[in-house]
This record gives sequence, C-alpha cells and structure tokens, in this order.
Amino acid sequence: MGDYFQTIVDLDAGEAEAEELAERAVAWLVSEGIVLADREVCVLGQPLGHPPGPHWSRAVADDDPDGEPFDGLAVHTGPTVFDSGQDEPEAVTCPRCRTTTDLSDEGEGDLPDEDEGEGAWPRFSAAITDWQDTGHADVTCPACARDVPLSEWLWTDDRLAVGRLGLEFWNWPELGDDFRARLAAVLDGHRTAYLWGKL
Repeated sequence: MGDYFQTIVDLDAGEAEAEELAERAVAWLVSEGIVLADREVCVLGQPLGHPPGPHWSRAVADDDPDGEPFDGLAVHTGPTVFDSGQDEPEAVTCPRCRTTTDLSDEGEGDLPDEDEGEGAWPRFSAAITDWQDTGHADVTCPACARDVPLSEWLWTDDRLAVGRLGLEFWNWPELGDDFRARLAAVLDGHRTAYLWGKL
C-alpha cells in the first residue's frame, strides 16, 4: 500500500521569514482545529509532527471518500527540494524567457550549451545538491543563457518544488482547493506549490 503525503510549499518565503511563517501557519491550523498544537510521533522522516485535530475535515476536499487522516503534519524549514517520491520531473520553464526545457530526454544536443548525449537534467541535479547544501544555486538557461536561481524555475508537473518552507500532510484525504487558498493567504499570499506523492 505505502504511505501517501501531500506537501504545500511556500515558493516565496525568504531565509529570514521562513521560521516565522511556519509558526504562523501552524498557529492558524491549530486555531482552525485542523491539527493539534502538541507534537507526537505521527510523521515519516521527522521525530515529531502535529497530529490531526478535531476539525481536520476543514482541510480536505468535500468529495474525498478516503476517510480520516491517520498520520500528521510535518513542518520543514530551511532550503529544501520537495519531491513527489516518484520519478524525476519531466520539464522546467525558465522564468526569464519562458522556454520550457525537456528534462526527460537523454540529450539531443539541440539547445545552446548542451552537449550531445548529456541532456539538461545533470545541471539541475547539481543545482539541487547545491541548494540543499547552501540555500543558493543558479542554473544557466539552455535557451537564453541567463543564470536563474533554482528557486525561480517553474516546474511543469507536480513532482518537484524548491523552497524554504513546506507543510507535509502524511496519509490525509485529498486537501481541498479552498483550504490550500486559505493557507496561502496565511502565508502572506505567497505563491505555493502542491505536491502529492507516495513512498
């Protein structure tokens, strides 16, 4: 069966504000009764998380038949590359020139600065490592040749997001669109990404 998770990633949270926004988001979730304030063993990958609260249903889609959540909320702060636990992303779009680069091919050598057989994925993979180690990484766009911070690239599927704040719900029914919009408002209206995955 496996474990399922849904992650809401704040794409705009800066280094100085991620912790404060995380505290604000958790306080709001607690005030809504969606999660409990006291943490316990209820998430994968971290020692403690926030278990579901009495009004957890305020977070989920009305028509989801999956029943009650049986794990909790993990809060991640710091430079993190969030993924779906499945395959690598297929494509990414440069925010400067709006060119989409296919990451799934093995390198056709048809883009500037792309060697035959190399593909674009290795440069993104290296930037992901740098981002997680240092909180900073640029990737040169293969189309317009501009350096773009990894956190600004636009991933064209729901397999990857880069940010400093992520709220990860383990084994919950599908989170509702309205809930995700309200949570984004709590996060100062920041852009958010929504990832769904399975381990």
